[in-house]
Amino acid sequence: MITVRSAALTNFERVAAEYGLDAHALVEEVGLPYRCLVDPDLALSAVATSTLLETAALRAHEPAFGLRLAASRRLSNLGPLGLLLRDQPTLRHALETLVTHIHTHNAAMTVSLLQTGPWVSIREETLLKKGVPSRQATELAMATTFRLLRIFLGENWLPHSVTFRHVAPPDGAWHRRIFGCPVRFGQEFNEIVCSARDLEAPNPGADPVMARYSQRLLEADQNNKSGMVERVRHLMVLLLPRGHCRIEVVAQHLGVDRRTVANHLAKEGTSYSVLLNQMRLELLENYLHDGSRQFSDIATLLGFSELSAFCRWHRAQFGVSATRASS
Repeated sequence: MITVRSAALTNFERVAAEYGLDAHALVEEVGLPYRCLVDPDLALSAVATSTLLETAALRAHEPAFGLRLAASRRLSNLGPLGLLLRDQPTLRHALETLVTHIHTHNAAMTVSLLQTGPWVSIREETLLKKGVPSRQATELAMATTFRLLRIFLGENWLPHSVTFRHVAPPDGAWHRRIFGCPVRFGQEFNEIVCSARDLEAPNPGADPVMARYSQRLLEADQNNKSGMVERVRHLMVLLLPRGHCRIEVVAQHLGVDRRTVANHLAKEGTSYSVLLNQMRLELLENYLHDGSRQFSDIATLLGFSELSAFCRWHRAQFGVSATRASS
């Protein structure tokens, strides 16, 4: 089961009440424990949590429900991860830390950092399976990252742009109010774009000793909770679009050698090649369901260097060409 810390529901009860909703009844309806509204450290089903957010948004007739939850988020809401982010020397270091450790807070979300010339894109994607609604969870995650940026850069800072993959809401007032910049929908990625210079902003309150201590605690805790399969899957989502999803690269990100990764995966009943194939199949299903991408784009996102390589893989998996399968 993919999990998320119950801290993701910070402010849920208050915001729900503003729309006349009974938070406890909604929580019970989706099968989550009442304690998730008061204890920030429970491991909740990511599917049930996302369903809760979508249900609340629907009942409240508020498409920006997820955004409203994030409006007053603090680093402390991220738990141990927030402590580690707090003591990073620059915003870039903080974002790179978020990329590496986001799964400790939300295992259903990945974050990647891409720089093109003077601009940096902070991209976020959900790992929820096809059919699970994720609009509210995505907007909550994006707005939480935006809050992190403002904690480092000041409350008056604005990004260059914000984009979402899903369609626009009937009224984008809350989106404009939260982000304070152009927000576009129906785009290729969920991303916040900002100046690369912003990422070098120093953090005068950073404590390198506390940062090392927080990182050891976070990694020790995660090693006890998370198996190798889950950690490798998260890295695959980040590395596939970059064309660097080899086991050696994954091992490097984990701070071990490839043999260690292979041995741990074997103990958990799988292998790197099996996981890679499964991840490609899951991502392919999501991209096809999205319906807005060309096969050449999908091939790149799945880590294939050429469209022909993707086509051969698709035929091997399904027995038909990608074009025929989609017709």
